Amino acid sequence: MTLLITVFAAVISTVVWYVTDSDMKLGTLSLMYWGASLMWLVDAVAEYIEIGAEYFTPADADMLNDAYLGLSVAALGLVIWLVIVLMKDPKGKIRNH
Repeated sequence: MTLLITVFAAVISTVVWYVTDSDMKLGTLSLMYWGASLMWLVDAVAEYIEIGAEYFTPADADMLNDAYLGLSVAALGLVIWLVIVLMKDPKGKIRNH
């Protein structure tokens, strides 16, 4: 579930970055999500190698915990991106006040 959530976040942020012509550091956001997706993919492959076909039948509690973890990772990525945007201030809104 963590892999699925981070891949969706990566795809959405990449599409928004590609479609919009903005200097809001959306490329950084998409790279953070793609990095997290790669990390969860390696984790999923390692877990599949370890436990085999049982990987595809997780318990409900495990799926819920993974969903919370995936949403937490997505939220943390947004917070880090927001801090980067506020520090860089690409539109000069903070510096002018």
